[in-house]
Amino acid sequence: MVTLQLVGSLRKELADSLSTCRLLVVGAGGIGCELLKNVVLTGFKNIEVIDLDIIDVSNLNRQFLFQKKHVGKSKAQVAKESVLQFCPTANITAYHDSIMNPDYNVEFFRNFMLVMNALDNRAARNHVNRMCLAADIPLIESGTAGYLGQVTVIKKGLTECYECQPKPTQKTFPGCTIRNTPSEPIHCIVWAKYLFNQLFGEEDADQEVSPDTSCVLWDGDIKRVSTKAWARSTGYDPVKLFNKLFKDDIQYLLTMDKLWKKRKAPLPLDWPEHQKLTCPQGVTGMGLKDQRVFGVAGYCQLFSRSVETLHSMLADKGDGAEEWIWMGNCDDPPAMDFVTAALSNFILFFTNALLEALKILSGDVEQCRTIFLNKQPNPRKKLLVPCALDPPSANCYVCASKPEVTVKLNVHKTLVLALQDKILKEKFGMVAPDVQIEDGKGTILISSEEGETEANNCKFLSDFAIRNGSRLQVDDFLQDYTLLVNVIHCENLEKDVEFEVVGDAPDKAPAPTRSQEEGKNVANGNKESSEPSTSSEAPAEQNDILLVDSDEEVPSSSTMAVSMESGGHKRKLHDAETGEASAKRQHLSQPSADDDNDIIALD
Repeated sequence: MVTLQLVGSLRKELADSLSTCRLLVVGAGGIGCELLKNVVLTGFKNIEVIDLDIIDVSNLNRQFLFQKKHVGKSKAQVAKESVLQFCPTANITAYHDSIMNPDYNVEFFRNFMLVMNALDNRAARNHVNRMCLAADIPLIESGTAGYLGQVTVIKKGLTECYECQPKPTQKTFPGCTIRNTPSEPIHCIVWAKYLFNQLFGEEDADQEVSPDTSCVLWDGDIKRVSTKAWARSTGYDPVKLFNKLFKDDIQYLLTMDKLWKKRKAPLPLDWPEHQKLTCPQGVTGMGLKDQRVFGVAGYCQLFSRSVETLHSMLADKGDGAEEWIWMGNCDDPPAMDFVTAALSNFILFFTNALLEALKILSGDVEQCRTIFLNKQPNPRKKLLVPCALDPPSANCYVCASKPEVTVKLNVHKTLVLALQDKILKEKFGMVAPDVQIEDGKGTILISSEEGETEANNCKFLSDFAIRNGSRLQVDDFLQDYTLLVNVIHCENLEKDVEFEVVGDAPDKAPAPTRSQEEGKNVANGNKESSEPSTSSEAPAEQNDILLVDSDEEVPSSSTMAVSMESGGHKRKLHDAETGEASAKRQHLSQPSADDDNDIIALD
């Protein structure tokens, strides 16, 4: 007879494993708050949490570890303090920092038995995926899209990694990125669009453009003063608006030292200073109207004129003016002038995650599953549906035994800097790449050591005898990752296309294929997808929400078709991070014409 000792609801051996396990939680936002609460209540004692973000008023409706008094403070630090209040025996370390900081290298990751992702952007997810592969540490990846979500397990050599299945191009951006650290032109465009809507359209707290400086203390309570309310209080004074948005807010961001360790810090703009500058072209510019390029002084004048015009339009229309401007006239010249000027000045579910963690710590990684949360119960009355994990993809450019890709480009027009920033960093997710040409000489094209190869940046690849068939060995020592890049020279790329990845590309979504098994019309397009299909079997239970056991699982997640029987038609599978429907594309080039152009910010 075997006696089973229990600690709470867990076997003693498993409870002991939890109490000694070192756990890293990456992200302390919407998912992170839920994870941290769950892990400490489950019995994890040694936890480290990292998040670069600060708490925004808009976070308070769902990130329950934060209160009004915490606005403007570090999410990681406050999450730690809140958790310790109901679990004081936990040993929690908080980092207000980016997980992509070189300080958090492979050796750092090897300190943990398990890593849990609670992130909202693809770059960081890719990075943590590679770090866990390099450290050979299990990763539990979580993602949400509205009310949909999924949890999956990634284990080197056993399962697909996060990047095995190509994903749709990301079109959603975290609000903190838009407000605090815009790094791409699209971020600035979204910021300017949000600013226009906040000032002249219908307000949305999730689209607030300013960092949390617009808060006042009334009787111990914090009240956020919206951008629109503040603008109204100034009478829409263009100078005050300009100085707040481009001077005061930027100076506040500059106080966050850690934001600028690895980024170029923004430069505050001062209205009086730029009014002293001579602007020969004024706001008239030169050339075609839609192609004029002004100096800072010119954009200051354009900003002032457009604010005055739009404020006048608001006053003339009275009630309903916001809807009139935004819904019907947001492409009028004053609106377009405002967005252009603002843009130019702004250059600067997860209980199931614990179940998977328990399986890992019990030594049953093979029994782990991807868990999906549906919008509605399937015919078996299930909202939570498990899928068997897929093995690693032999063609994955990240976790294959010898990662290799082929890139088509024009060697006479591609700069070394473009290879580094647009191809290696942006496309292939590297942080600090070193590039060596396989030319028999070991020529170093790009070095991650500052200053060593900067002189190469403005030279073309052909200047280094790179031609059709050349091979480049790329190493990212932070990620402990090596990639072999085969170069194909091409002089007839499509217009505005700088390069193409030949074969499977990292931002394509695989086409769902029909199951060959009769009677099982189930699946999900890829691991990133958040809406699995439903079983055709008759419902066996009456519960609306069930935790699905492994004997009720659906087949492997990347091999099935999606079929949500709703009104007799099939619905496309949506990506849990981007909200985009999955669709197969043969080559990287350009996004398909029917891609949704709407952009949503996710906190």
